[in-house]
Amino acid sequence: MASHPLLKLGTRRSPLAMAQAEETRRRLCDAHGWGAEAVELVPVLASGDKVQDRPLAEIGGKALWTRELDQWLADGSIDAAVHSLKDVETWRPAELALAAILPRADKRDVLIGAASLMALPEGAVIGTSAPRRAAQALHARPDCRVVTFRGNVATRLAKLAAGEADATFLAAAGLARLGETGTGHPLDPAEWLPAPSQGAIAIECRAHDARTREWLAAIDDAPSRAEVTAERALLAALGGNCHSPVAVLCDLTGEMLAMRAALFSPDGAERVDGSATFATGEAGGPERLAADLLSRATPGIAAHFAGPK
Repeated sequence: MASHPLLKLGTRRSPLAMAQAEETRRRLCDAHGWGAEAVELVPVLASGDKVQDRPLAEIGGKALWTRELDQWLADGSIDAAVHSLKDVETWRPAELALAAILPRADKRDVLIGAASLMALPEGAVIGTSAPRRAAQALHARPDCRVVTFRGNVATRLAKLAAGEADATFLAAAGLARLGETGTGHPLDPAEWLPAPSQGAIAIECRAHDARTREWLAAIDDAPSRAEVTAERALLAALGGNCHSPVAVLCDLTGEMLAMRAALFSPDGAERVDGSATFATGEAGGPERLAADLLSRATPGIAAHFAGPK
């Protein structure tokens, strides 16, 4: 039994982030036969949690979720950091490694406030700060209006209850991790595509820290890693950023990955869809799909994607 922590695990302070850190600690302790005291949770108030009144893309994008934890990793304050992978930038510093991807949870979005998008009244107000959700909603319901909705799960549900919008979206995985499984209506991925890496928890550490990497490798889920690696490769090949309305879903069956993706103009008026099937680890698969999508994208869509670096 460790008298002091073997591993310091950094996390954001939000209830969902803390739940994800607790899950990571539990899996590590189960894998290695440790007591809970072997893994210390070290919470940080991330920049993205401090500024709630503006869209993320306006104030620094996804880096606002990772900046403080990256700094703590760099200076040795923590050994590893827990992230919702969908909030982690596609391009990461070379000195950091995504050492573990936990088994991926429900990938779907959940609609709160109506049984379906079509059930919303004419001209309904939809609260979301995600360009993907906004564009996808407006594509299906161009009569609706989107307002910025930021904050953690409880904050967004409170804004909805206060009447700031008629409906909003949350990730099914996040709701489940908070014990809110009966909330809202899950959206069928055949009709509504999630964010890249949705439902995946990632643990990052210093690339040269062999001991921590070895400990984390024990909780890495290979099928989940295959899916999210392909989804992140698609994002990289598209040259997407936090302003880019892109939705993608990758499902692993045996050794093959089936990927479906859609790109939108921000107002949802324009949409291009594509799909591809390829073997796990085949880097060319996501790149081919990205090239196909970009080749068919309208100017209104293409303006938001830089293409491959």
